[in-house]
Amino acid sequence: MGQSLSEPETSKQSAFCQNDYYKVGSSCMQGWRMHMEDSHTHILSLPDDPGTSFFAVYDGHGGAKVAEYAGKHLHKYVTRRPEYGNDVKHALQQGFLDLDEAMLNNEALREQMSGSTAVVVLIKDNRLYCANAGDSRAIACVDGRLDVLSFDHKPTNEKERERISSAGGYVEYNRVNGYLALSRALGDFGLKRNKQIEAKEQMVTAYPDVEEREVSEGWDFLVIACDGIWDVLSSQAVLEFVQEEIAQGIYPQQICENLMMRCLAPDCQMGGIGGDNMTVIVVCFLHGQPYEELVNRCKEAVSKRQEQRRKRRSHSNRSHEGPVGEEDPEHQQDTPRSHSSATLASEEGTSPRRGKPGNGRLEDDSSGSESERSEDVHTPALVVEPPGASENGSDGAARDDAPSNGGELPAPVKPSSSSSAPEKARDTKNKQTDQSDSNNESAEESSEEMDLK
Repeated sequence: MGQSLSEPETSKQSAFCQNDYYKVGSSCMQGWRMHMEDSHTHILSLPDDPGTSFFAVYDGHGGAKVAEYAGKHLHKYVTRRPEYGNDVKHALQQGFLDLDEAMLNNEALREQMSGSTAVVVLIKDNRLYCANAGDSRAIACVDGRLDVLSFDHKPTNEKERERISSAGGYVEYNRVNGYLALSRALGDFGLKRNKQIEAKEQMVTAYPDVEEREVSEGWDFLVIACDGIWDVLSSQAVLEFVQEEIAQGIYPQQICENLMMRCLAPDCQMGGIGGDNMTVIVVCFLHGQPYEELVNRCKEAVSKRQEQRRKRRSHSNRSHEGPVGEEDPEHQQDTPRSHSSATLASEEGTSPRRGKPGNGRLEDDSSGSESERSEDVHTPALVVEPPGASENGSDGAARDDAPSNGGELPAPVKPSSSSSAPEKARDTKNKQTDQSDSNNESAEESSEEMDLK
């Protein structure tokens, strides 16, 4: 993950703004990195288009210059596009390219070996546009449920790999030309030098994908953040975290701070996970109502989710309490260990395939709304990945997820031979009763633990 501090820098730059329609909080933190390279913008009413709101996060790499320039100027390039009045999507796409060209023509920026992701949410006339280049991400909570608004651009994505190859590049160690772990970004001009093709066809391009949504009364909040958050928690886990914080009446800027601390690694030896710069914006939709109305909606959503999980746990317990030797045909496909383990991992924001606590991002969870899949469908297994096989490829050398014992599998555990014949002859009824009591106590403890989380 590159150079790290001996202790994380946890001081935070937080801000807050509000009008009748939005209550917005933001915060950023350097964390374990040597320097802070992120930038962000939140504007409730654009100077060039009053009534239109603009929120953006820029995650810099190789330096902060590109991210800082984008934070100050991108919204201007978008609103100045001639098509902005009737085609906001096209204006966003061309605005990204215009900004990139302006930096290329700026001598101070052209020679910089740095770049930046950009994820932008522009809301105009109850229409939301999310433009994204890179692997920062924006999600929305609508009627209490997740809507992922952006796609992560990784070199391993089939569409991205094809463009890289067509531009004369290659993907090695999950990186463009073995160097950059992103396939779209502002800056990074060393990877945009093919003069025979257009800017949006370069092996690394600033051309964004744009998602559109109609904003209704059911919209609760947005979370816009850099990959320092999404590498640690899945989109669903972040939604639930923010939803539960709002339900407690916590203001958005404090929620941003709490979320970053939740994702901060306890040490710098976790393969880059939780060690990156972190930037978060939480946009709460007020719809002309007091913040307490949103608090109450989130309370209802949290209560409903907790009740559904209690029912699932109760159902799972009952399915395992049937008479010995009998199977319930109706639930034969619902009760394997693999399913229950994956469900629990999904509820706790962890990935059963990775087996790393606190890392809810799936190995195939890198393409945002296109591949936000349920974690329940993954079967837990003992996976030993070779060095450099990690998909995410945090900044710096490719991560080594192989076991610390040199790749050797753990020695098999020998079954205990201490059981005596009288113990095996124990009354079956008492054994079932003890097991039922144990299951009930375990379910209660699990429920309490989930509620605390």
